[in-house]
Amino acid sequence: MTEQEIKQYIQGGEWVSITPEVRPSIAPGATIKPFYLTRVFKYSAGDKFECTVINYADPNAKVPLVKIVIKGHHIWQGPHPIADDAYKVDYVADEAYEVTPLHQGFVDAINQAPTTGLNKWEVNVTQDVKGKGFIPFGLTEGEIYIDYDLIYIYNDLFFNGSKNVDGRAFDKPENRPTNLQVPLIRKG
Repeated sequence: MTEQEIKQYIQGGEWVSITPEVRPSIAPGATIKPFYLTRVFKYSAGDKFECTVINYADPNAKVPLVKIVIKGHHIWQGPHPIADDAYKVDYVADEAYEVTPLHQGFVDAINQAPTTGLNKWEVNVTQDVKGKGFIPFGLTEGEIYIDYDLIYIYNDLFFNGSKNVDGRAFDKPENRPTNLQVPLIRKG
């Protein structure tokens, strides 16, 4: 598929996780730990996206910790060498980066982190951290977060990049993934 064909193909419906996913996660000065989640992506005209991620405490996704909804634009950056018809895509969270704690343990943990411009965290209360310094998510005050990723479609499966095994975020172009993540399937 060409870039334009993929842009059209991914619009409409939702792209959802087949099963709970596991990724490496690391906090500054910490060791790598498993990070369990499910993802839902929606794409619309004008290169807009919405991504909902729910993080879980367990690999079977029975204990939800936090819901994150990121809204913004994706910028196509040309072919990615991982596969024919794969493309570099930058996800720019320029509309919203909403965080909703779903578990008291998560609330207790993030209330220990220094923040500026945020209220005390509470279960089921959403705050938009877009442009705010939020250390637990690696966000810097005054900056809009960009995820340097990729998109690849194969046999009606939607792939983004697999997180770096050392836990590094896709927060710089040089951290862009070089492997494929577990695919998403179309729903609706």
